[in-house]
Amino acid sequence: MQIDVVLVNPGNRKITFQNLGEDLAAIEPPFMIASIASYLRNNNIKVHIIDSNAENFTLDETSEIINKINPLLVCIIVYGGQPSASTQTMAIASKMCTNIKEKCSMPLAIAGLHPSALPKRTLKEEDVDYVIEGEEQIPLIELINSLKLNLSIDEIPGLWYYENGKIKNNKRPKLLDDLDKYLPIAAWDLLPMDKYKAHNWHCFDSINNREPYGAIYTSLGCPYKCTFCCINATFGKPSIRYRSPELVVKEIEYLVNEYKIKNIKIIDEMFVLDERHYMKITELLLEKKLDLNIWCYARVDTVKKDLLLKMKKAGFNWFCLGIESASEFVRDGASKKLRYKDIKKVVSDIQNAGIRVLSNFIVGLPDDDKDTMKETLNMAIDLNTEFFNIYSAMAYPGSKLYTDAIEKGIELPKNWADYSQHSKNQLPLPTKYLTSMEVLRFRDFAWEKYFTSNEYLEMIQEKFGEEVVNHIKFMTSKKLERNYEN
Repeated sequence: MQIDVVLVNPGNRKITFQNLGEDLAAIEPPFMIASIASYLRNNNIKVHIIDSNAENFTLDETSEIINKINPLLVCIIVYGGQPSASTQTMAIASKMCTNIKEKCSMPLAIAGLHPSALPKRTLKEEDVDYVIEGEEQIPLIELINSLKLNLSIDEIPGLWYYENGKIKNNKRPKLLDDLDKYLPIAAWDLLPMDKYKAHNWHCFDSINNREPYGAIYTSLGCPYKCTFCCINATFGKPSIRYRSPELVVKEIEYLVNEYKIKNIKIIDEMFVLDERHYMKITELLLEKKLDLNIWCYARVDTVKKDLLLKMKKAGFNWFCLGIESASEFVRDGASKKLRYKDIKKVVSDIQNAGIRVLSNFIVGLPDDDKDTMKETLNMAIDLNTEFFNIYSAMAYPGSKLYTDAIEKGIELPKNWADYSQHSKNQLPLPTKYLTSMEVLRFRDFAWEKYFTSNEYLEMIQEKFGEEVVNHIKFMTSKKLERNYEN
């Protein structure tokens, strides 16, 4: 059977996570790639997926498999478990493009969040024939059919390419108007389902049962405009569109029945937003009586106390809350208008319903100084949530922080890999008052301070037991290499 297109999920856990890659980091199934594959199959396109990240393939191994399949087109799709992961994944995606072009003869395209944020630069810098800007479904079908029939490509939406040595780009594709059609149940059968593993914290209630693992979108986009976020680069504007709750639950039920999956991530940047959507999913899951361990993102100002017990009963065991900063002034500067007393009450309401909280913070936003960063750490310690992430502010392509940094001539990482929060040479943004390395040093100090505090470890002991306490201690024993002299 002649394969029309091979979709490749690039990745290298060693580069992205250093020594955290094997034991601690999650290995997430590439839902977007698998759903695009499903849509293509529904339109009589023959597809194969290579998940180089999950399989831990070398560059040569990936190219060797492509040559054996000998497709009409190869497309590397650059996403990740969170929007920022797209840019750091470009480091390995770039090397993969070069390797494929050296060892394979078929045309090569690249798509995803980062290429959509910087399409012209991606075409100029990478060894590719095509860059797809925007959502991939329609451009891919039209490109494949054009290659099959040797037709012109100058009307294919979202396509960047060279013509007579000059860069050309076609108009951006329209946003997909029917996600049930364009984002169908993923082609899970094309993925190595035995390779995926949930986050360690997601499974604190059963720390040795991180596999198997599923991850799905129920919506695309976000209506908000946080300056540090690049999620809307693929979509071109702040917006949100939904898959139907019925399709979402059908897919979850399929994962449970076919692959015995219990641990599920809702990838949506903003799941707990529209009550009509997420509560319909909740109610349908309750009807199915599935045994699930789900985590999802929520905003503090969209959580509704009276709905939490029902969500918990349906299997929503973790909320990831983007709190960002303790300083109201710093948060407001990042377009997040939240107040501490409200945050504390919402966290308490969630926990009282039996749902665990992962609190997300950022240090190094433009108005941060040493005092405001200390306030953020003190707030995190005071909230004492079941898990905690603290990030250095980075100018991810597609975000307002990136646009501002370019306009102001602020030094940015020289390599895409160094946009990773775990990179040895990570280069965060400086603030109005602090250097990049002052921000990074504080971030690393704060991370260790939180996870080694007696208050945190005692809470973990009480809620999850000695085994999880020992796991936390193992986690904090893994030290990141850093070059603080950048």
